[in-house]
Amino acid sequence: MNKKVKKRLIEQYGYAPDLVFEVKPNRRVYAYKPCSFNPRAYTEKGIYFGKIESDGIRLTIEGAFLVGPKAKKNIIEVSKEEAKLWLAGMDLKINKELNGWIILKWGEYYLGCGKAKGGTIKNYVPKERRINLK
Repeated sequence: MNKKVKKRLIEQYGYAPDLVFEVKPNRRVYAYKPCSFNPRAYTEKGIYFGKIESDGIRLTIEGAFLVGPKAKKNIIEVSKEEAKLWLAGMDLKINKELNGWIILKWGEYYLGCGKAKGGTIKNYVPKERRINLK
């Protein structure tokens, strides 16, 4: 499964970090770096990296931070105002014709992954991680 995740990441974003990926039965992908001690004994699963969807991998915010700096495709830069709206849980309207899973970036920050379709990027920021704009 590790090779399939890496292959999908390269197809989708043009880059796959040098990590070990484990896919759980609920299709959630956990990642960790190989090291001299067994990280699974200390962390159990590694970090929650993303989820395998029918049409690609939806990265978490942490997964976007790991893939984003070297991603060659399906990455979009947003403005500061758009970043605030995104982190508040709002979908974004875009002028570009994009389809599929994309990484959102504002400056040096990676805001996670959304699904672009029909001029909109659907938001997947978990409710517990959203900011309050009021």
